[in-house]
Amino acid sequence: MSPIYINGSGCISPQETATGGLLLASLREYEQARLATVDPDYKQWIDVKQIRRMSRVVKMGVGAANLSLEEAGVAMPDAIITGTAYGCLDDTGVFLTKMVNQQEEMLTPTAFIQSTHNTVGGQISLLLGCNAYNNTFVHRGFSFENSLLDAIMILKEGSAKHVLAGGLDEITNYSHDILTRFGLYKKAPVKTMELLNSPTRGTIAGEGAAFFTLSMEKGDHAAAAVTGLSTLYKPMWEGEVIGHIVKFLEDNDCTPADIDLLLTGRNGDIDQDEMYEEVAAALFPDHAEASFKHLCGEYPTATAFGLWMANRMMAEQAVPAAAAFYGKAPERLRKILLYNHYQGTHHSLILLTAC
Repeated sequence: MSPIYINGSGCISPQETATGGLLLASLREYEQARLATVDPDYKQWIDVKQIRRMSRVVKMGVGAANLSLEEAGVAMPDAIITGTAYGCLDDTGVFLTKMVNQQEEMLTPTAFIQSTHNTVGGQISLLLGCNAYNNTFVHRGFSFENSLLDAIMILKEGSAKHVLAGGLDEITNYSHDILTRFGLYKKAPVKTMELLNSPTRGTIAGEGAAFFTLSMEKGDHAAAAVTGLSTLYKPMWEGEVIGHIVKFLEDNDCTPADIDLLLTGRNGDIDQDEMYEEVAAALFPDHAEASFKHLCGEYPTATAFGLWMANRMMAEQAVPAAAAFYGKAPERLRKILLYNHYQGTHHSLILLTAC
């Protein structure tokens, strides 16, 4: 696959990711089962009168998108592609609550209009004045991966030079209560830095937004390029996943020995983390491994945060102690393999190569 350069990236998460500086230099540790984003001052991108009408997820998306474009030095992208599994949950909850309380009478349309999944992409384009291609993928655990795939295809066919692609999701009181009933989250608060060694089922809820300015031309701030992307849905057993990874590496002219760092989506759920254990033991037994979900929490598009973190690691040529899980990474990071799965069904692989 031809390299797709990450010329700029922006992230808003439960960590101090919107302020710049070294990766995880100001680590935020939590002891709870639900993480919320650390919001920057949105007034630098959004008019004050508009901010009060925007839901959190829209502000997160707009902020991350602007951070990405600013780093890339791109004023206007040729396409905007967004991935989200849940969309604007807060506005959806507001509209449904009013519909019940007001017995479906005298309903204001604002919350309904802003509850659709493509609200974030639309709002970014409105604020930028961008009339180009705009698409939103709502494919659960593959939402971000498919937005990234769409961006890659558009760039390769030559219909765009700079593509803004990202993934985002939010957690609300309603959604957290519902998902807790399904057993997705821990029943008791847990320290985030101890999450990956938890012996119980369930993980911690998270949210965030990460956007990337992608191009086939290397920019001034590009440190890495996406050189491989693949997804696997509902594998029958661990062997199928291992075989898929081996073929993925072969297709990208790599072997497991070429990978300098394995970045996984371990989330502290003893059942879900078993897959990462099997993969690491079979293909990367002596490789350094890092993780990211104890920093951002679990949500369907958390891979976007993982890719943002991998890109920052490549730029700084260092793996922060807070992200390291096993072993010591080499001094020179040339290839990072990001492997994530969502609830054991949506498996994705992203290969990042240093420029």
